[in-house]
Amino acid sequence: MTEQPLTAQLFSDDRSAESSRLGEILRKETVGGVILVIAALIAVVWANSPIADSYFALRDFRIGPEALHLDLTLGQWASDGLLAIFFFLVGLELKREFVAGELRKVSKAIVPVSAAVGGVIVPALVYTAINLASPETVRGWAIPTATDIAFAVAVLAIVGSRLPSALRIFLLTLAVVDDLIAIAIIAFVYTTEIQLLPLLLALVPLAAYTILAQRFRRFFGIHTWAPWLILLPIAVTVWALIHASGIHATVAGVLLGFAIPVIRSQASGGPDAGPGLSEVFEHRFRPISTGFAVPVFAFFAAGVAVGGAEGFTTALASPVTIGIIVALVLGKPVGILLATWLTTRATRAELDPSIKWIDLTGVAFLGGIGFTVSLLVAELSFGLGSVHDDDAKVAILVASVLAALLAIAVLRPRNHLYKKLEEARN
Repeated sequence: MTEQPLTAQLFSDDRSAESSRLGEILRKETVGGVILVIAALIAVVWANSPIADSYFALRDFRIGPEALHLDLTLGQWASDGLLAIFFFLVGLELKREFVAGELRKVSKAIVPVSAAVGGVIVPALVYTAINLASPETVRGWAIPTATDIAFAVAVLAIVGSRLPSALRIFLLTLAVVDDLIAIAIIAFVYTTEIQLLPLLLALVPLAAYTILAQRFRRFFGIHTWAPWLILLPIAVTVWALIHASGIHATVAGVLLGFAIPVIRSQASGGPDAGPGLSEVFEHRFRPISTGFAVPVFAFFAAGVAVGGAEGFTTALASPVTIGIIVALVLGKPVGILLATWLTTRATRAELDPSIKWIDLTGVAFLGGIGFTVSLLVAELSFGLGSVHDDDAKVAILVASVLAALLAIAVLRPRNHLYKKLEEARN
């Protein structure tokens, strides 16, 4: 018996045909990047328009029960709540890579992992060196350490259709490890005070969620509403308790993602055959994250009042702005390439034979696209709406565009060359 594709299994009735088509569109890497950019552009235009006050009033509008420590602005709901969905998918991806993917074998993982580490350390050092004289701004050292998976992979998908597939795997592995480091930084660096009682209480629903997730297929199956009716309320409880503990709530998303089983059964036709709960959750949540959660976060996070040409010039002169731009556009690629070179020289690890150093340089520039997570870290570093936060956002937007353009300048001619070679072989 041939196993149906995951989409066919999850959307087997006519009533879901339209949602299936929309979901497939939102799962495309290029679409996710485009939506992200559009949301950020709308925010920037609105925040610098004659009706800018309405944008900031919307962002700062408070809603939620104060008794549960959830009296948050819409901007905070986006960064603490909606972005937890994105980090839930990151958790699923990280666990899959560690259990059954590229990070499972040390020999394969060591090069992109070391590249990710170099891509964190060097830009952090660059930013720190530029802001060393200012204790107030140096705390933003972690802002240029992150790589935006959706944006970077979207650019690669648009300009690199004929590039070696190993190059995309390298970028994905690098970005996944980059996210893991960013999560650790958020959890340990930007947690100022921990409330132990909510944190300890969170362990109870987290344990229940983990046990249920591991045994879910056996008892309930996965092609029902049971996962949502049973696991979702428990997940929300975990999120609320971790948020109340003082740890950034996006960490809850990662923990919940790690709790989901990821290994897919290969028993053809048996009771356990078909997609596992991890695949189902990723399939269901990816369009929500791509089409709603991340763009809404970008909309509320990217809106900064530049103040016209004069304000933009002033922002560019800020050590925060200079530090972030230099760190992302130059520090990131230097760190990635240097760590890769040192690893391949100092160990027996090697790059995939299909990857050339010029191709890797283009991917290293893509690493400088530090959009989603960088915007979040900027808010955590300086506080939403502060002068330094605004400068950081200007820098992130400018640096991400510059990094994307540099990557395109390197990878587009390479893609054209690979296309010619492929046509010559055929």
